[in-house]
Amino acid sequence: MNEYLISRQTRKTSVNPFIKSIYTADPSAHVWSDGRLYVYASRDLDGMPTSQINFKTMDQYHAFSTDDMVNWIDEGEIIQARDLNWGVEGYMWAPDAAFKSGKYYFYFPHTSAEPWNDNWKIGVAISDNPTTGFEDAGYIVGAGGHALIDPSVFIDDDNQAYLYYGGGAHGYQVKLNPDMISLKTNPEEIIGLDDFHEAAWVFKRENKYYLTYSDNYSGNNRLKYAMSDTPMGPWKSMGIYLNSVGLETSHGSVVKYKGEWYAFYHSNDLSGSNVLRSICFDVLKFNSDGTIVPVIPTREGAVRLDTDVVLDDEQMISVKTAEDAEIIVGSIIQDDRSFFNSVLSGFNLFGSTVKFNNVNGFDGGNVNIGFYYSTPEKLAKLRLIVNDENISVINFPFTGGTHTYDGYANITVKMNPNKNNNVQLIGGNGAIILEAITTQKLR
Repeated sequence: MNEYLISRQTRKTSVNPFIKSIYTADPSAHVWSDGRLYVYASRDLDGMPTSQINFKTMDQYHAFSTDDMVNWIDEGEIIQARDLNWGVEGYMWAPDAAFKSGKYYFYFPHTSAEPWNDNWKIGVAISDNPTTGFEDAGYIVGAGGHALIDPSVFIDDDNQAYLYYGGGAHGYQVKLNPDMISLKTNPEEIIGLDDFHEAAWVFKRENKYYLTYSDNYSGNNRLKYAMSDTPMGPWKSMGIYLNSVGLETSHGSVVKYKGEWYAFYHSNDLSGSNVLRSICFDVLKFNSDGTIVPVIPTREGAVRLDTDVVLDDEQMISVKTAEDAEIIVGSIIQDDRSFFNSVLSGFNLFGSTVKFNNVNGFDGGNVNIGFYYSTPEKLAKLRLIVNDENISVINFPFTGGTHTYDGYANITVKMNPNKNNNVQLIGGNGAIILEAITTQKLR
């Protein structure tokens, strides 16, 4: 077991998708008072036969944050279906979040019973922290129903909060009470939109209100928008701001951060599958009359840092290297030139497994596990098991070859305090050369 004062991996140029270790969708972007930008996303769970993966198996919301739009931190899981005392397994679709009166509110659609599409509710979880400690507060009475999903909450300058939601060609808008979990007025159907499908999102710019949403275009949804002088319309359709990215679904959010506007969305560029999506963003521009300049999706370079990233005081990061691995089956330790002297290979063999014991969880809670690796594969994968609990399948995208050790995948999980954790990695889905794993306590 080694511990080093090392810096976490940093970048100077943004990439899309900007989260690659796990599959994510439906990004909801917000800037809170700590000055960071947070994205709350749904998850497309991997690790089962492709034929079994669908939108019904979505679960385990995660949040991500950044202070430079280039380097992102996985803040960990927000909530999942098994944390609720209502509803069914899975069906955790596009979420949103809001902050009011010292509390963070996490909104999500979830079906409460079969038949699933007739029983959608708008769930709410509440916390004192933007990424941890969320507790189920039930659902909003009077909202939801057949195909009515995708909640979005907008708080205007007068502190009045509004809820927008809908699906199946019907969208609704309604005022919330100060408690943020009950309705102040009766929901009214949103009119004036062109071919509304789902994914309503409202933001304000220069005293104009914008409502963005996805349409029904030929199974490859586009993102459109409407404008108004008030947060509840009347809405005037203004056209497309993001054309189809080749997916069955499209879902976006818009936020201003450090003087620049950004459009968030998801794509299948990483997986090539409609049910394994990844979140992306690009710069959003406006014309002089307030209309939106259509977004051209990028793979990299939407944001470039002018200088090297200067991190805060270096944090203690606990490192496990190849020498620390217990070989269970299939893998070998192979000497190689690397920062950590040796590496692990053989993960391409089905069932190949290594185990790391006495992994540091610091004082417990959310801990980020990082993986330094190389791979010649377009997209290799390992299954992660922590303390004998199946956590997730982790993606390991192409690095340039077996000796290009600039690959870095990571995920934040709950761990036990101190060096009381074990981590297993199981291969069988692509060649990976593992240099080291690390754990780091989050802020």
